[in-house]
Amino acid sequence: MRQRTRMVVCASHSPGMERDTERVFGTDFRGGLAAAARSVREFAPERIVLFGGDHRRAFRHVVPSFGVALSAGILAEGGHSEGELDVPHDTAHELSEHLLRSGVDIAVCREIRLDHAFAQPLRDLLGGLREVPVIPVAVNCATPPLPTARRVLDVGRAVGAFLDGREERVLVIGTGGLSHSPPSMESDAFALSDEERAKRIEEGREAARKKIRPDWDRAFLEAMASWDENSLTTLTDEATARAGVGANEVRNWLAAAAAGGAEPLHTIRYEPVEEWITGMAVASSVPVSAAAEA
Repeated sequence: MRQRTRMVVCASHSPGMERDTERVFGTDFRGGLAAAARSVREFAPERIVLFGGDHRRAFRHVVPSFGVALSAGILAEGGHSEGELDVPHDTAHELSEHLLRSGVDIAVCREIRLDHAFAQPLRDLLGGLREVPVIPVAVNCATPPLPTARRVLDVGRAVGAFLDGREERVLVIGTGGLSHSPPSMESDAFALSDEERAKRIEEGREAARKKIRPDWDRAFLEAMASWDENSLTTLTDEATARAGVGANEVRNWLAAAAAGGAEPLHTIRYEPVEEWITGMAVASSVPVSAAAEA
C-alpha cells in the first residue's frame, strides 16, 4: 500500500477556548480535536502548510488577498504567548515563485506577526509552535473585498501542484469558521486599538452567542464531505449574509482541501458552542474510523 504523503486537517478556532480555562464547554469539539491530533502524530508530518486568516492585526493598512510568510512569529494575544515560528525560508520562497508562475499574484511577508488563527491549530494539533517547520499562508477573510471562493480554490490547487513535486510528508491545515460573527469584525474598523476591540467584544458578546447557524454549518460540512464544489462556492460566497462575518474563514478550509488534492473531508466532530460564539468543527482527509476517538 502506497504511503500517504499528504494529510489535511481543518478546524475551527476561538479565543473562547482560551477563556474557558476550566474546560467546561465544547467538550465534543475538544474530543474531536484530540482525535485529529492523534492521527496527525501517526502521520508524522515533516512539513506543514497552514492556511489562516487575520483578525486585522497583521494586515490593517495593506491587505493582500493571499500572502506567503518567509518568516513569522506569533503575537501575545488571545491566550497565546509570543513566539517564533520555524518557517523554512527557502521552501516558502520556492512556493511563492511557483504561485507567481501559476498566475497567482501573491504577497510575500517577512517577520509578520500572526495571531491565534495560526497559534491555536499548531498548539492543538502539533503540541507547540515549533514542533514541525511551517509555511503560513494568509488568506484575507476579514477585510472586504474578499477573494471569491473560486479564486481560493485556484490558489489551493496551485499550492497542491507545488506539493506534488515533493516527497516529504506534508500536513495541510485550514483554520477558522464555522458560523460566527465577532462584534469586533462586524464593521470595517481596521484601526481599533486593543482596548477598543476588547470593549466592543464584551458589549456584543451576548448578541453574538445567538448568531451561530447550525444549518449552514452542516450544509458546509456535508459539501466538504462530498467535495461538492458548486455548493462550496455558493455557501462560501454567501457566508457573510447567511452565517456571519466570521464564517468567511471557511476560505481556509477550501484552500487547504484543494491543496490536499480535493479529497473529501470527513467531519470528526461538530458542536455549536454559544459560549465561544462559534459553530466549532474539525474534519480530516483521514476517515473518522482512522482517527481513534476517546
